[in-house]
Amino acid sequence: MLLDLDTYTRNIRLLGAIAILVCIGTWAVDLAELVYHCPYCRTQRSVIGLLGLMMMLPYPGHWMSRYIGTVFGILGLVVAAEQHFGGWKKIWAGTLNFGEQWYVNPFLLAGLAMFIITAQVMLLHVVGSRSGPSPGAPYRP
Repeated sequence: MLLDLDTYTRNIRLLGAIAILVCIGTWAVDLAELVYHCPYCRTQRSVIGLLGLMMMLPYPGHWMSRYIGTVFGILGLVVAAEQHFGGWKKIWAGTLNFGEQWYVNPFLLAGLAMFIITAQVMLLHVVGSRSGPSPGAPYRP
């Protein structure tokens, strides 16, 4: 069930809602000034939220949803990869320090963002390729 793609496509709206909650939660932490105001992180969390909104659309597999989702996804992936690569440069230089709060390390969070964004874009495309109704018809899993 955990590795079954149908589970995720059937629950695409739930996953979209979770992505929106993650986006809102991380923006709240940022705006409360509990973390550093990182432009990379802000872009990644915004893309995760926008893709979550697209996953909640009545017909998330429409070609336009997939196109716009892919554009947002590429932006988020490029930004996340740039930030993640900065961590690899520090690893190679021997200067990477996870610190006491390792769970908020930008290197790890950017890697996680790459996985989340890739999964969101993939789900939009899978739902679109499996849907039979015309593009104007509502999506029903």
